[in-house]
Amino acid sequence: MGALKARFNIAMKPFLSLIVPCRNERAFLGRCLDSILASDYPATRMEVLVVDGSSDDGTRALIDQYAARDGRVRSVDNPARITPAALNRGIEAARGEIVARVDAHATIARDYFSQCVTYLENTSAANVGGSMRTLARSDGPFAGPIVAAMTHRFGVGNSYFRIGSDEPRWVDTVFGGCWRRELFDRIGRFNERLDRSQDLEFSLRLKAAGLKTLLAPEIQSDYYARSDLRSFWRHNFLNGEWAVLPFVRSEIIPVRLRHLIPLLFTLGLTVGVAVAPFSLWPIAAVAIPYTLANLAASANVVWRERRVSYLLLMPIAFASLHLGYGSGSVSGVFKALKEVFTCKPRWRALSRFSTIRRPS
Repeated sequence: MGALKARFNIAMKPFLSLIVPCRNERAFLGRCLDSILASDYPATRMEVLVVDGSSDDGTRALIDQYAARDGRVRSVDNPARITPAALNRGIEAARGEIVARVDAHATIARDYFSQCVTYLENTSAANVGGSMRTLARSDGPFAGPIVAAMTHRFGVGNSYFRIGSDEPRWVDTVFGGCWRRELFDRIGRFNERLDRSQDLEFSLRLKAAGLKTLLAPEIQSDYYARSDLRSFWRHNFLNGEWAVLPFVRSEIIPVRLRHLIPLLFTLGLTVGVAVAPFSLWPIAAVAIPYTLANLAASANVVWRERRVSYLLLMPIAFASLHLGYGSGSVSGVFKALKEVFTCKPRWRALSRFSTIRRPS
């Protein structure tokens, strides 16, 4: 009787389709898939769709190896090579009542999906996710400071999936995400005009439709962040561009105030430098408060981590995050203006995968 009841409980679990977007991720994809396949979610009630963007580093061969070993894994082609297209191709191929996403640079806890589905079924949430623990991809002098900057309020503001939360809370967006399949029929799929920020834009469309996103701290994952200053700056620069470009590629206001503060900070510094030959007050009004706040946050990290060397490295890591992001946002402003003045309202030029609709 016990075995029969267990089989019945497994059969009652909603079928879960997990989407893993990837392109040239051979170095990270294996441990991501290992963590997914070790999940405690019933193996007969889930599938893993690895959506590959024409990788040329051996990623596809790795996917095929996993697919040959485990029938839950199958590959899906993404000729567009961008994340929102990968998500949309995965949604099209998905067989599940529940759809979830995990990034190739992440690993998940064993009960990750069970927790997601439990919260989705027992709360009013339309999207569920958790906090992520940020880890360094490799060793180096800035590996630790970069992780600290990405998990500190001074670095990322009130981004709760990065800084964590002691209790479940309603938020703007979460890392990854878990949704009922029917949600995509209601509010549309991911905006393929957004190379980045598509997850936040989708969550804000969800919110505009009167629906909610829940962050639950029990849902845990690890994310491997860039560990050297050069790639960290470049990553922040690109993220900064995509804090602005969605304004001309989306029907809604696609970001929050925290995403625009680095733009205002960088513009303030630029103006201050421009007028410095005439007056030092403008640059002092921007640079001095920022420097003091940076040093205070850095000292907080030094105390928390018990690493005296961070006193020199943390201000650089914080500045690389904020100035890199802000410089990217300035670049994004010019690119957005170019699109406006060349009469290219990009958010209307959506591909067949997006089917974005205004909330009713």
